[in-house]
Amino acid sequence: MRLPLVTLVLAALLLGVHAQLWFGKNGVHRVMELQRKLAEHQDRNMTARERNAQLAAEVRDLKEGLEMVEEKARFELGMVKPDEIYVQLTPAP
Repeated sequence: MRLPLVTLVLAALLLGVHAQLWFGKNGVHRVMELQRKLAEHQDRNMTARERNAQLAAEVRDLKEGLEMVEEKARFELGMVKPDEIYVQLTPAP
């Protein structure tokens, strides 16, 4: 008589733990949501790392050589050297 009672109690405890696993506050659904958010943040971090690497390379170029400074001045500020003719081509509509 004692064995079925112990079995029932253990089965009830197992069901309780299993229910917490699936439907509890920190259950499977919460873990899946957190994994999705983690993947999203990792993607954003990778994009930011790539952008930081590009900016670091640009800063390094600006510190080391004048070619980058001249290129930026030409394209962003419209710099023209003496004795140079500036021609601007616009695409046809």
